[in-house]
Amino acid sequence: MTSTATSRNWTSLFSMSPERRSVLIAIAVFLGLLGLVDFVSSGPLSYFDISFLSSGGATSAIAAIGQTIVVLSGGFDLSAGAVISLVNVVLAQGMDPAAAQTSVVYWTCVGIGVGMLTGAFNGIFIAFFRLQPIVVTLSTMFIIQGLTLLVMDKPGGFVAPDLGTFYLGDAIPGWLPMPLVVIGVVLLAWLWLKNTRFGTAIYAVGSDPDAAAAIGVRVKLTKFLVYVIAGGCYGLAGVFISAQTGSADPLVGNPLLLSMFAAVVVGGTRLGGGRGGPLGTVFGAYILMMVVNILLVLNVSAYYSTIAEGTILILAVLAGSVSYSSTLAKQLRSAQAQFGAWRQGLLPSQLDRTDRRMKMPSSAEGKLVASSFLSRNSETIRYALPAYLCLLAVVIVTQLWLGRAILNPTYWNSLAVLSTFLAILALGQGTVILTGGLDLSVPWTIGIAGILLAGIVNGSDAALVYALPAVLLIACLIGFINGVGIVVLGISPIVMTLAMNGILQGFALVYSQGTPAGFSSPMLRWFMTGKIWTVTPVVPFMVLFVIAAVFLLGRTAFGRRVYGIGNGLRAAQLSGIAVGRTLILVYVLSGLCAGLVGVLLTGFSGQASLGMGDDYLLPSIAVVVVGGALITGGRGHYLGMLGGVLLLTALQMFLAGTTLPYATRAILFGLVVLGAVMALREKRS
Repeated sequence: MTSTATSRNWTSLFSMSPERRSVLIAIAVFLGLLGLVDFVSSGPLSYFDISFLSSGGATSAIAAIGQTIVVLSGGFDLSAGAVISLVNVVLAQGMDPAAAQTSVVYWTCVGIGVGMLTGAFNGIFIAFFRLQPIVVTLSTMFIIQGLTLLVMDKPGGFVAPDLGTFYLGDAIPGWLPMPLVVIGVVLLAWLWLKNTRFGTAIYAVGSDPDAAAAIGVRVKLTKFLVYVIAGGCYGLAGVFISAQTGSADPLVGNPLLLSMFAAVVVGGTRLGGGRGGPLGTVFGAYILMMVVNILLVLNVSAYYSTIAEGTILILAVLAGSVSYSSTLAKQLRSAQAQFGAWRQGLLPSQLDRTDRRMKMPSSAEGKLVASSFLSRNSETIRYALPAYLCLLAVVIVTQLWLGRAILNPTYWNSLAVLSTFLAILALGQGTVILTGGLDLSVPWTIGIAGILLAGIVNGSDAALVYALPAVLLIACLIGFINGVGIVVLGISPIVMTLAMNGILQGFALVYSQGTPAGFSSPMLRWFMTGKIWTVTPVVPFMVLFVIAAVFLLGRTAFGRRVYGIGNGLRAAQLSGIAVGRTLILVYVLSGLCAGLVGVLLTGFSGQASLGMGDDYLLPSIAVVVVGGALITGGRGHYLGMLGGVLLLTALQMFLAGTTLPYATRAILFGLVVLGAVMALREKRS
């Protein structure tokens, strides 16, 4: 009788909707972890412990609710953490320490309003200008980070204790913590919204925007409002974290981005849209928080937290996609079929190898090449030329404003040296973008490469002989893991590389214990800062690198496959391109380029530092887009990307010579990317 009841329970569990099943699984995991917390704690859980846990995960849960709504509509929002930081500094800067009493309602509305304004900014470009959510929200993230630093460039400020008393207190003393009430109110608001026509439209747009438009759904308005509502959630999360800290930190929201996406996926919301909901996300956020707490109780370093979050994100994506039609299942069936064909000698490489390609007389081929050179390269010239024209304009302005630019060899040498890092990243990130992907693991691939090199070399030229290839091999391995996760496991490039970035951050912290040791070897230092007459040694190296990059993308079979994949994945598969192998090599190349930049940055500065790659994520994408590449893939040329590199570097040098604060660079880069994507996007009929 018991076995019959158990089988019925399992049958009912698997027969229910995927959304409801995911929520129940998340609740079960949450309860299991809560029991584990009770077990590893020194005593039984008290009301104080429950209140502490509820406030600890509330910020992430509220922000993740906003991210869930965006994901349900088929989008992504990388600006969420930056919005939380902006709200935090606005509140701390605006509150009066001398005031006897503070209006909690007023400042809550201010925080939510700031979040909704940033959401509206995202929504305008995504919904009405039809730009990619990833690029828009990434640009917005950097713009907001710049604005945040302009408001407050270091931790400090004052947040009224009244805010903390309200949000961290008890709704019912001894029974119900206020953080749970706040989350409950947000969930009730979503439940009401879900049952309206707008809520139905969110799911419809996330499932199939074209079909939604065909049945009369106002897709543009729906997408716009989604980002506005999500911004309001980030604003409320910013208010809550301000109440917790009692002061401001311009970087307080940055670590929350990875945990937000992990909470969304753990809670059962499908990346790509159309399925899921915030209820599971809330439990997902608390699951992540309790995993970190359990590690701390077990005396495991807090440096492992990002490793845990990144790993959980990857595992949750895999668990949510396990099915007969999943990418992993298809890869296994394909490998089995190929192995069987190989054993029977039926693979194309084992059959007739006659070259059946169409032949063309050499004279006719020469005439065709000569006559069609301009027509074949007209698109490349059209999209790459604006970057070089803008570069010329920046150089002229620099000459007029600061002097000693056009005829100054030192200026051009400095421009070439400072362009080295982005020129190398442009090859890796640009190749990824040409296939329609994006590599968000660049910052900490750079960071861990630099930290490892400095630690191994520690000022020794002799150690550089084996340290350099070892570090570059590790960087290639990072790219290989990214590629395998994307190709074999079917994880989205954004999610895979974001999770990898968090894992690498944790490894870097664990390896260095928060303080990177060692410094660059004298030879590497000379290579990046020395002089041969008036030229730094790295400049000739960059000339050779540019020639090799142009040849790789423009004159090899690998380059042709990259463009083929970017112009249509299915068409590339049907045309015989080894799509999986090529994509893995693309991410290996991106990892290699990021690792090389980490090495050169260590030589340039003399040592490695935590976060040394953080400033290169948006610029690595910006130079590709400004150079005329299409962010969705299939269009672009390395010489155009090089023009984008020189333009942004010259612009950065000009800004460094003015009195404008450093934060303006992030704002300018974000605006430049948005402007370039708008100007160079493909026109739709």
